[in-house]
Amino acid sequence: MAEHRGAAGPGGRGRAGRRRGRPAARLVALVLAGAGLVGVSAPAAGALGAAGPVAAGPVAVTVARDQVQDTAGRGPRKGVDPGALDAAVQAIVDSGGASASLARVGGYGRTLWKGAAGSADYATGAPASATGRFRIGSVTKSFVSTVVLQLVAEGRLGLDDPVERLLPGAVPNGANITLRQLLNHTSGLFDFTGDQAFDPSAPGSLERWLESGRYTRWTPWQLIALANNHPVYFPPGQGYRYSNTDYILAGQIIERTTGRTWQQEVERRIIRPLGLSGTSMPDHETAVPGPHAHGYFDLPTGRVDVTDLDPSMAGASGAGISTTADLDTFITALLGGRLLPRPQLAEMMTVTPQSQGRYGLGLERATTDCGELWGHTGGIPGFSTFLYGSSDLRRQLSVSMNGNGISTPLPTRKAFEKLLDAATCTG
Repeated sequence: MAEHRGAAGPGGRGRAGRRRGRPAARLVALVLAGAGLVGVSAPAAGALGAAGPVAAGPVAVTVARDQVQDTAGRGPRKGVDPGALDAAVQAIVDSGGASASLARVGGYGRTLWKGAAGSADYATGAPASATGRFRIGSVTKSFVSTVVLQLVAEGRLGLDDPVERLLPGAVPNGANITLRQLLNHTSGLFDFTGDQAFDPSAPGSLERWLESGRYTRWTPWQLIALANNHPVYFPPGQGYRYSNTDYILAGQIIERTTGRTWQQEVERRIIRPLGLSGTSMPDHETAVPGPHAHGYFDLPTGRVDVTDLDPSMAGASGAGISTTADLDTFITALLGGRLLPRPQLAEMMTVTPQSQGRYGLGLERATTDCGELWGHTGGIPGFSTFLYGSSDLRRQLSVSMNGNGISTPLPTRKAFEKLLDAATCTG
């Protein structure tokens, strides 16, 4: 695998080396830039790029619904319509925008329904499974923010600590950027996915990424250096701009504070205590472990499997892998106060006026016709993820869509809206 060198570490701000092959990573801009920022009417944020919709090939649809019972053995909660949910998850695949879709609906932390539609692997013809794993993209940010806020609760960090004190020399003007501003995207720092290294429009960029660029090893400091090569969007606190750079820095702050990587801290503070057996935060491991549905790009030259990639292109901003069951467990524990003391959870759910009331500290607020939901969305090549829960724990919804292309067709968005309605407007 190629590894880029020449980026500055915590003590410097040098330019990352302009090496041949670096532009091969440009595709990731389509799935990281703004991932998790769309409203409920525009799913698959990470799959929305400058390119138009990629035509999807024929899709064989299978539905594998498992009507599980809750922990008290009383069966599904009244008001959940399994038929409507089955139809909605199948419609996502029927729309031509996804090769597979997995979803789970919970109430008070108990599974009320789970389903899957589509193909897990076109090569074998295996159907998608509702229990499969998938890349979660920017949903990773909610895990990372939770760890940071745990450290705040322990008195080891302060939300108003300047970045310069936490990571000396990491970014220009770090003395005037706070940890809080990193977590709520009001830092103004340039999003590294906007650098020309991640420009998807350059001739041959997609081809290079598919051939070798997706296996490129990035370090956090190389990604930070890319951002430092650009002017800031605005002075700290004077606006809102979703920036993956913010969470790369947050991951480094966790490491400098604890002496362990952000992955290790997520593992010991969240994954193990909650028993999230299908969740991992990889560093450079290119494969999705365990049973999973593959992600594809349907291109004019044919279908390409894009499941395998080096997740260091996303790092603490989007490298995670999980399951719908684990995500439901996580959001239930988070909103239920099991992971954070009340003051830190309140901080997490305090949305900024700059974001028009949508973004807190690693959590998004979505206002729907059926109430307010909290969670995050995310995208990375081949996968789009949606995690929502109500603050009263009455409802949880986790969804994975395996994209057929590098943008999401309108019919797929509308199908997702139907799934959201069926999951949250009942019970």
